[in-house]
Amino acid sequence: MNNTALSSMRCTREKLPVFYENLLAETESARTRFLGIEAIQRGMQGTVSRGTYVAFLTQAYHHVKHTVPLLMACGSRLPMEKEWLREAIAEYIEEETGHQEWILNDIRACGSDEEAVRSGSPHASTELMVAYAWDSVSRGNPVSFFGMVLVLEGSSVALATRAAEKLQRSLGLPDAAFSYLSSHGSLDVNHMQFFEKLMNRVKDETDQKAIVHMANMMYRLYGDVFRNLPLD
Repeated sequence: MNNTALSSMRCTREKLPVFYENLLAETESARTRFLGIEAIQRGMQGTVSRGTYVAFLTQAYHHVKHTVPLLMACGSRLPMEKEWLREAIAEYIEEETGHQEWILNDIRACGSDEEAVRSGSPHASTELMVAYAWDSVSRGNPVSFFGMVLVLEGSSVALATRAAEKLQRSLGLPDAAFSYLSSHGSLDVNHMQFFEKLMNRVKDETDQKAIVHMANMMYRLYGDVFRNLPLD
């Protein structure tokens, strides 16, 4: 094989898209619709009430408390040849443990009853989102869970820190009321870098399709959570 042919093959390999790029491309429309939701736009501008912010935290509590159990279920269903992915899940579990308590602390700092939230029930939209995630991990392809990771952590990177700053100024709340949003904005930047490398190791086409499908569904289902927040 001559040098020209070798060079051509090398360029072709370099130009082949990796899965993370495909994942972003195949979920772009759903992500754009999600970001256009009124509650998200107003949160980014700091023009929602304290009641709306507490309502957001309440629904966040009711889905975040499922994150570690879902990760555990996902890891337990992976075959031995995906042990590298199970090791990554173990890291996620360590990072995510206890985050639901941060949210309850924020609710208390807003002057609301965190115990009423703990013992309460989620909105139907949140319940459906969580139920879909459990069904996908338990009955479908457990690797699909990473589509949910893209939506939740990708949204945090894009929105959380900026929204926290605007809301704190407009609502006059203390730092203690924004531990969940503020920490996730910066924390999830590192998570997304880790996530990108992880997704680029996913070579199985069935797994890739499952992740893309979950992400598109989660943009819709998580979007419904925001669509149902009470807006003044």
